[in-house]
Amino acid sequence: MDKPDAPRPSMGPVLVGVIPGQRAAVVRRAAELAAGLGTDLACVHVDPSIYEQVLPDGSMVLLPIDPDGDYSYVERTAQQIRANLSEALSGRGVVWSFRTLTGEPARALSEAADSISASMIVVGTREPGIAHALEEIIVGSVAVHLAHHQHRPVVVVPIDPRPFNEHR
Repeated sequence: MDKPDAPRPSMGPVLVGVIPGQRAAVVRRAAELAAGLGTDLACVHVDPSIYEQVLPDGSMVLLPIDPDGDYSYVERTAQQIRANLSEALSGRGVVWSFRTLTGEPARALSEAADSISASMIVVGTREPGIAHALEEIIVGSVAVHLAHHQHRPVVVVPIDPRPFNEHR
């Protein structure tokens, strides 16, 4: 039996996968988990349409895979997500950070979790609708990939929960 005054083992941050336009419920639930564990929240957006390039001075820049494409959307997307996070996490009492990564989402989230020794990964379910269902068929479910390839807990926050009897 643990003694009440025994120090708690320190937990790694909670990592939450974020996407543009994501419902605030996902990051808010992740913030509640982080606060309950007494740890920070690491918000990570993975954009598969960009890659990292190391510049001669050692700094890194994010560039689109399409060299003729307009990549100003990369910074605009990051600013939009950061603003949404700031609004959703205001007053939540948790220290949070945000970064954009490149590559396949499940792999990038897993590697990010490893790099910060995350205690868990939090993701949302897909949005309802045919376009999102087709995307999941083509790309696959990030939550399923993570659940099959992670040694840490993966928490999936339902975005549009409905009772079983409504799915018939």
